[in-house]
Amino acid sequence: MKIVILERNSVGTDVSVDCIGDFGEVTVYRNTVTPDEVRERVKDADIVIANKSPLREETLRDARKVKLICEFATGFDNCDLKYCSSRGIRVANVRDYCTGMVAQHTFTLALALSQKLIHYDEYVKSGEYSAQDRFSNFDLPFTELEGKTWGIVGMGNIGRRVAKIASAFGCRVIFYSITGKSDCAEYDRVDKDTLLSQSDFLSLHCPLSELSRNFIEETALKKMKKTAVLINVARGPVVNNADLYRALTEGEIAAAGLDVVEQEPLEESNPLSRIKDSGRLIITPHLAWASVEARTRCVEEAYKNIEAFLRGEERNVVNP
Repeated sequence: MKIVILERNSVGTDVSVDCIGDFGEVTVYRNTVTPDEVRERVKDADIVIANKSPLREETLRDARKVKLICEFATGFDNCDLKYCSSRGIRVANVRDYCTGMVAQHTFTLALALSQKLIHYDEYVKSGEYSAQDRFSNFDLPFTELEGKTWGIVGMGNIGRRVAKIASAFGCRVIFYSITGKSDCAEYDRVDKDTLLSQSDFLSLHCPLSELSRNFIEETALKKMKKTAVLINVARGPVVNNADLYRALTEGEIAAAGLDVVEQEPLEESNPLSRIKDSGRLIITPHLAWASVEARTRCVEEAYKNIEAFLRGEERNVVNP
């Protein structure tokens, strides 16, 4: 059994992938980006493990032995599922391995912005606090979560975890279903206009699709409160970055915390790269999912997917 790991570094070099060797001969590549690289590296493989590498007819045509593609991720938009199905290639993803971490990062961003933490940390480190003659400083007003309305887009595992935490903080939770198919009954489901106009905090946890692409754009931002904080830990294109830049610079909303942007890594041409005020905008480099524990679970779950496949069982298999 020949196994190729195309993007070993996608789970971090501090997390071992040696367990995959239990199933056969493993060839490991630090990163694989271009179609030509993929085509050459998978041509003799029985099992391919990937994350973002393009896996479609162009790259798999000559890989006649491939039987299974395992994602080191929940997302599988790098795979052409219809083509894989036509070839009898199973595609398996990793599910619910980073729910707690993404929810945690959602509140890390929200609290850092709403409590002006970076400003106050810099105030102390600058020496200004030591130089003042009183015990406290609160020159920038900050607010509580308790009593606020927390809006959610995407009420899957992560959205529900965020809703639970927001409720524990004393927030009223509302949500909008992009597909209209949500079965969540624990929280108030509202229409899009209500979500935008009532949310003090609005966090995005939906997958990227044609329904969610540009979900937050100029019209949506104009309907939000001027005091609102937007959090995107979903996918970059769910938020129109140019429209968000305008909304932040013109004061249409108070702040935004992003773990994802339209094109990653962040390009200098992205107008959001020009905002240096961390009281208005915090951007982290797509790391909300990446705690040590979550990345370890990711590898473990991929291992279990291969194990199940070799036993003739379908585990986490995604269908076209």
